[in-house]
Amino acid sequence: MDDLQKKNCTFLTIGLIFLLSGIEYAVILPTIWRYLQILEAPPYFLGLGLSAFSLSGLLTGPLFGLWSDRTHSTKTIILFSNAFEIVGNFMYFMGYSKWLLLCSRLVAGVGAGVGSSIFGFLTRSTRAEERAGVFAAVMACRQAGLLIGPAFNLFLRLCDFRLGPFVVDKYTAPGIFMCLMWVLLQFAVLALYWDIPSVIPGEGAIILGEFREDEPLVGPEETLERYGTVWDDQIETNLSSDITPQQELSEEVVVLLTAQFITLFNQTALETMVTPLTQRSFGFGELANSLMYSLCGVEVILGFILVRWISRRVEERAVLAVGLLVCSVACIWCLFFLADPRGGYSWELTAFVTGVFLQLLGLPFVAVSQVSLFSKVTAEKTQGFSQGVRRSVGGLATILGPLWAGGLTANLYLMLGVMLALLLMITVMMILSYDRLVEPKVVQRAQSSDNDE
Repeated sequence: MDDLQKKNCTFLTIGLIFLLSGIEYAVILPTIWRYLQILEAPPYFLGLGLSAFSLSGLLTGPLFGLWSDRTHSTKTIILFSNAFEIVGNFMYFMGYSKWLLLCSRLVAGVGAGVGSSIFGFLTRSTRAEERAGVFAAVMACRQAGLLIGPAFNLFLRLCDFRLGPFVVDKYTAPGIFMCLMWVLLQFAVLALYWDIPSVIPGEGAIILGEFREDEPLVGPEETLERYGTVWDDQIETNLSSDITPQQELSEEVVVLLTAQFITLFNQTALETMVTPLTQRSFGFGELANSLMYSLCGVEVILGFILVRWISRRVEERAVLAVGLLVCSVACIWCLFFLADPRGGYSWELTAFVTGVFLQLLGLPFVAVSQVSLFSKVTAEKTQGFSQGVRRSVGGLATILGPLWAGGLTANLYLMLGVMLALLLMITVMMILSYDRLVEPKVVQRAQSSDNDE
């Protein structure tokens, strides 16, 4: 198998990993609310259950990222992390108590931490100009999983039998189903995944971010601006030794991490609110919720396709600005029309659908642009750790978002008001730092006259 075939198989396997993560989310989210009710769990356990998964990913993401930076052996990390997904989903299937279910999400969440290693691997193995498209494709695979997942629920909800001492029904079936899927993925990774070599910058060029091997969260372009160096035709032979790494967190990194936190906080808060809201206001059950998530998946996949096309023609910071604008409009709409709905069933349903549509429309713009920009304003040699920090910030948001929304489903003015304030804050931060949200500069190394013959 040649290098191109290995790369294609590896990227295909990565897409499969994200596909399964989306399927897992889609088969569990529509049923976990009723599952907890059957286990006699109080309402706040919904937020705890959703947050537990993110907590494990938050803690393990930087560790897996650091592991991949040190060894560049992402395959081993994936196989190791998938074992936690297998065990966690089997625990979810057992379902003896609400505490076991909570622990199952904690264990499965460890496997989610591998995403930092994967994004670090993708950064090292792709060129800067193609990275946004690759990230969009990978994220679209997860959304495809969100689309496919509800289709599996259509037959999982029909399960009603015993497997030894275990009961297999529409609430426990998603656990054993995902356990089997992650087992099959282990074999796919063993057969199709390769730790392919990193992309090396072109001959005679150096990326300024490389000077910050010990400062992974510093923007690569800041050294050039800080020292104000001009090269003309001089030969720079000791460039890396003359530059001292900057010891502070760069402004653009702070903006992107804040964007990561706020968008995921708002997204998970709305996702937590949706199931109780549709049950209370529209009488939706597991089937209706699964179909709703399926339609949402279609919209988001189309959104990622659109962003992939736009990212080739428009700067990523402009894509980020559009995404934040759409998300702000969506939050304002929900605040006005969902917090205190009036006008009857038809109007309330229309207002709900419109709010969800707008929220999902802005998501791909923000998600792809901030991930791609973050990979470019941090040092390439420590991408695993940097992506782990970014995903941990996102993990913190996905912990706090469900907890925030879980206790405020009856007070949407407060919940949505705070979410809107956060969106306005990151929009202002993005505007003030817009000039710094750019691709790293590449400095050409002058050729020695001794080599000019």
